[in-house]
Amino acid sequence: MSVWEALILGVVQGITEFLPVSSSGHLVLLQKIFGITKPPMFFDTVVHAGTLVAVVVVLWRDIWNILRRIIQPLTLYLIIATIPAVIAALLFQKRIEDAFNSGALLGFAFLVNSVLLFVSDVFYKSNGQPGGFPAKLDGPPKVRTQDEMNWIDALIIGIFQAVGIPPGISRSGATISGALFRKLDRSFAARFSFLLSIPAILGALILQVKDLAKAGSAGSAAGTIGLLPLAAGCLGACIVGFFSIRLALKIIREHSFRGFALYTAILGLLLLVDKFGTHFFF
Repeated sequence: MSVWEALILGVVQGITEFLPVSSSGHLVLLQKIFGITKPPMFFDTVVHAGTLVAVVVVLWRDIWNILRRIIQPLTLYLIIATIPAVIAALLFQKRIEDAFNSGALLGFAFLVNSVLLFVSDVFYKSNGQPGGFPAKLDGPPKVRTQDEMNWIDALIIGIFQAVGIPPGISRSGATISGALFRKLDRSFAARFSFLLSIPAILGALILQVKDLAKAGSAGSAAGTIGLLPLAAGCLGACIVGFFSIRLALKIIREHSFRGFALYTAILGLLLLVDKFGTHFFF
């Protein structure tokens, strides 16, 4: 992997991490386009670390409010929402790694992401109650604030985050969709999702700590890719992610998910056509 390829991948990671389109899915696709065969999951984790820095910088007030008063409902909800993804990652790590090399799984995952975004958007704009069926829209949708959140909301969002682990299904899109199904305010849903990315990315780094520790050895994933490309990708993701997260918060707060749903549906169909027909990339 060249430095320029790594930098492009890092920039794409920074752009797509905070939009509900799956940054991991885009990284896998671009690596296939570039003909990169180095360990994709390891590189994916490293560039995610770059966007982690962007999250901390942009949401430092939220993080500081948590740190200065650890014992509070929001802390508990973040812990509860993290548990399902931790369990899923530990149980299915090998299968998740295999998904990074499968065009069919990637195509189907993008389609799942599309359906998830569309259905959650429709449900949110209805006046159905949390956990119930949508009712006919009569006035603005009834939404719940951060103060009205409960542990069931956190658990459901956490389950959605576990669903969003494989490439092609957006982690942020899945967690925000889970929050929308529970009728939580869109702005808070986005902030909670991005805060939830902090333990998720840290957990992924911990799972690959052996490769990080052996970064200079030729046999490790880091040694195979190269330290300079890893640094370029991480830096690109960090800088672009800083601006992307601000834009994403505005888009999620003010606009529908249907455009993103259409985009990932088209992308998923194209990947399936390629996998089972044209074989350009897979």
